[in-house]
Amino acid sequence: MVTAYIGMTVDILHHGHVNIIEKAREYGDVIVGLLTDSAVADHKRLPYLTYEHRKKIIENISGVTQVVPQEEWDYVSNIKKYRPDYMVHGTDWLEGPLAPLRVRAISALNEYGGRLIEIPYTDGVSSNEMASQLRALGTTPDIRRKTLKRLIAAKPISRFIEAHNPISALIAEHAHVDVDGKVRQFDGFWSSSLTDSAARGKPDIEALEINSRLQNINDIFDVTTKPLIMDADTGGKIQHFELNVRTMERLGISATIIEDKTGLKKNSLFGNDVVQTQEDVDVFCDKIRAGRAARVSDDFMIIARIESLILDKGMGDAIERALAYADSGVDGIMIHSRKKTPDEVFEFSRIFRQNFPHLPLVCVPTSYNEVKEHELANHGFNVVIYANHLLRSAYPAMKQVAHEILRNGRSAEVEHELLSINEVIELIPGSK
Repeated sequence: MVTAYIGMTVDILHHGHVNIIEKAREYGDVIVGLLTDSAVADHKRLPYLTYEHRKKIIENISGVTQVVPQEEWDYVSNIKKYRPDYMVHGTDWLEGPLAPLRVRAISALNEYGGRLIEIPYTDGVSSNEMASQLRALGTTPDIRRKTLKRLIAAKPISRFIEAHNPISALIAEHAHVDVDGKVRQFDGFWSSSLTDSAARGKPDIEALEINSRLQNINDIFDVTTKPLIMDADTGGKIQHFELNVRTMERLGISATIIEDKTGLKKNSLFGNDVVQTQEDVDVFCDKIRAGRAARVSDDFMIIARIESLILDKGMGDAIERALAYADSGVDGIMIHSRKKTPDEVFEFSRIFRQNFPHLPLVCVPTSYNEVKEHELANHGFNVVIYANHLLRSAYPAMKQVAHEILRNGRSAEVEHELLSINEVIELIPGSK
């Protein structure tokens, strides 16, 4: 049997895909190597459709004999595994970031006499461009809510950043850099109790009502498409938490993180400098179970935040609580620390992973900010949250501009530090 191999993502099926399949059929039975979510997410944004949905689409295209997973962005592993007589690819990889993949594919084919067939890239069509246009139209609560679990399954570590209003969320939504041929971007947003309160000039003591915070998230969702994790402080009374879970889930929030403290909320980074009391373990477990029972689907995650290390209760207390919360059915654990190094959170993850190797772990490295994301992933963390950085960066910039205008009696001296009006307009969807 003569075979022709094609590697595809097929997030959005278009005539360019059909063209290359038809061309491959001229050479043999078509094997489509469908890139998995993890293969795609390691280089660019998670596909709009899941792997299984994309696989079902490709399997029903005339001429496709077999669909197999391609677990890597690189083609070499599948070429060596399936040893196709031909590999068919468009000419879009002759130069640019895909060019090294072409060189490696040719080398793998040459090892056993396989041939590369290149066909002209279909002009006027781009999956990335079409996906961007679709995302510009928005997303649905169901799709957004499910994305966090897909990210955790697909990526070594997912990065979330604080967004305290729609404009900061837009910045986070579109921020990206190219690093070694991969597109690095934020996977979603963190709705922080601290920055939401600070943006409104209020103290971080749960003074901001939940409905006000949810309205702000709804405004963020109006102009973005990425998932959001909500900081819900202590979660409040169990009966209130049950109601709020339903509201958060219905809105499209992917997860809420509740901390195991009780009484008047104080920011964790104060530690024992202020009076802070941890909740009884059994009471907090009851809150977790009540929240889980209140939700409609498993897509919405309830994550427990452990304050034992913050309050100097010791590793033993932190692990005891983590195991109890895990046994109560929590969907993830966030371990908090105010130390300058990650040593204690690494120790926590090592011990915890011996008991629960797959339960998602979340960290917020505000204090131990020199640690790299790959180190966190290597120590078992699934999600990293940059919890307050956009607000903290905005405040000094606004303060500096205000002082310079007062000092000079005009704004000319600060214009070089400001975004142009055109750039502001371009950032806001629908302004033109």
